[in-house]
Amino acid sequence: MGSLLSHRLISETGSPSGYWVAIITIVALSFFKSTFAQSSLCRTSCGDIPINYPFGIDDGCGSPYYRHVFICSDSGNLELRTPSGRYPVRNVSYSDPHILVSDPFMWNCDDGDNFRPTRPFSLDTSNPFSLSSQNEYLFFNCSEDDVLIEPKPSFCERFPERCDSSCDSASYLCRHLPDCPAELSGRSSCCSYYPKATESLRLMLQYCASYTSVHWRTSGAAPPYDQVPEYGIRVDFDIPVTTRCLQCQDNSKGGGTCGFDTRSQSFLCLCHEGNATTFCTDHGISGHSKRIGVIAGTASAVSVAAVGVAAAVWYIRKVRAKAPVTCGVQSNENRLF
Repeated sequence: MGSLLSHRLISETGSPSGYWVAIITIVALSFFKSTFAQSSLCRTSCGDIPINYPFGIDDGCGSPYYRHVFICSDSGNLELRTPSGRYPVRNVSYSDPHILVSDPFMWNCDDGDNFRPTRPFSLDTSNPFSLSSQNEYLFFNCSEDDVLIEPKPSFCERFPERCDSSCDSASYLCRHLPDCPAELSGRSSCCSYYPKATESLRLMLQYCASYTSVHWRTSGAAPPYDQVPEYGIRVDFDIPVTTRCLQCQDNSKGGGTCGFDTRSQSFLCLCHEGNATTFCTDHGISGHSKRIGVIAGTASAVSVAAVGVAAAVWYIRKVRAKAPVTCGVQSNENRLF
């Protein structure tokens, strides 16, 4: 197949050098076609979950502080990537900034007294994420020799300085496990504990059979029934607010999308007509606003392609300089370069 294509191109171009020019043209067009396919702006959703600043599921979108934290699968499922694994995302709230994730490894009602091995949930400390104070963790069958397990009110009265380190065996959630038709059997124990850091989860699981996370969701009902317990992990996040991003998103200035250069991590405003360092309608910017509006990471690929094409051109020139002239003297009319 390759030899047939070669003979066809040579016959159509009239010379081996013309064949190489045709090959370079095809490769270059294929490359730039794939580059232009990336020129659409950042995706704004994954499944039914909106993806807004500071997040992005395409590299170069959103804030660099949250680079690579989300994965959108081919089936449209959003996942949060952390050092302990990938977790399905149930919801992302931007008005009350938090992410709700579920951990299939955690205990659930269907497990009953079958406490299967689990792994502790952890966060990347380099990202501005934090475990929400609205989470409560229930630990099961903990060693009383290694964990302080007592009803919290009475323990706090006796040891107020150690109150935070105790696991409350009289917790409301232990007595009313959310969505579970029945409590645990008398052979199993439960206590509620709020860790100050994810490292505490690892330490607790060294001495407990399993655990699960419950967060308190605001239902909108009148107090005290406005808080409803649900299984899941609430992760709070910060939204970096910058003047350049606000200008970029301003509809009166072009309504761009906040992004960043994947090499330098510097801010870019992603627009339909190109990338700018300020906002989309700022026509005084040299270079950026005139370019194809690709995601920032494609710039380096274009440079590599340009170098490759230039090297091929240099090679052909070198070959032609050494090749004998067989069809008369070259002139400006019949020369290739």
